[in-house]
Amino acid sequence: MQMQPRGRHLMVGDVRLHHLEYQGEGPSLVLLPGITSPAISWDFVSRRLAAFSHVFTLDIRGRGLSSGGAELSYDLGACAADTAAVIAQLGLQNPVILGHSMGARIALRLAADAPDAVGPLILVDPPVTGPGRRDYPVPLQWYLDGLAAACRGEPTDTSNPLLAKWTEEQIAQRDQWLPTCDPVAIAQSHASFHEEDIHVLMPKAPTPTLLIYAEQGGTVTDDDAVEICTLIPDCRSVRIDGVGHMIPWDDLETFIDTVESFVGRVI
Repeated sequence: MQMQPRGRHLMVGDVRLHHLEYQGEGPSLVLLPGITSPAISWDFVSRRLAAFSHVFTLDIRGRGLSSGGAELSYDLGACAADTAAVIAQLGLQNPVILGHSMGARIALRLAADAPDAVGPLILVDPPVTGPGRRDYPVPLQWYLDGLAAACRGEPTDTSNPLLAKWTEEQIAQRDQWLPTCDPVAIAQSHASFHEEDIHVLMPKAPTPTLLIYAEQGGTVTDDDAVEICTLIPDCRSVRIDGVGHMIPWDDLETFIDTVESFVGRVI
């Protein structure tokens, strides 16, 4: 029988935040998805992580079943404060923080703002964009066009090379859940990729950190990985070859093995 996650809503001020809990053996692990990834889209990964950790996968504000709307802010500070409040309400003690893409940027801000609340960090292909740095490789309009198409009930264009290794089930899930992403949240988060500097946060990371990056993602280069692990006091990096930015979708086994090895070493 497959594990069934438990969904729960928490209030942080006036913002309702939803998460999925996967009860597993091992340390608590908080998973922060990317710019258009509701928590449910990481279900197939969360189930595997629960083999060695107790997983809490968050719907970042403006995604999934969490609050959205133009009245909210979607910058790193707001999203990090949400995460810190969820950690406190759940009574988690220094959980592992695993963030993918936008979620990795939130993880760095969280570690800088609330160092006593976090345990080891796992940064998965974080956009290294920011003031004075190169642009993020995926333009905002690509996200907005995909969202608009999903809201019209149009199926995902599976000819897109970014989705080449996705299963039919994953594509169907994307079609179902992408419309829960708020276009204002997407736009503000994409702007944050270019306006907020995460490199100034890296020296403040208080715990062991693992950088996982994709050979073919176009987001983190080998030189970027060297810079990140120079700036973060206790950092090692692992490049997963043959994969794009959505690493677990392209090579789940290597991704899980890499995370499990790190968690087993630092916990």
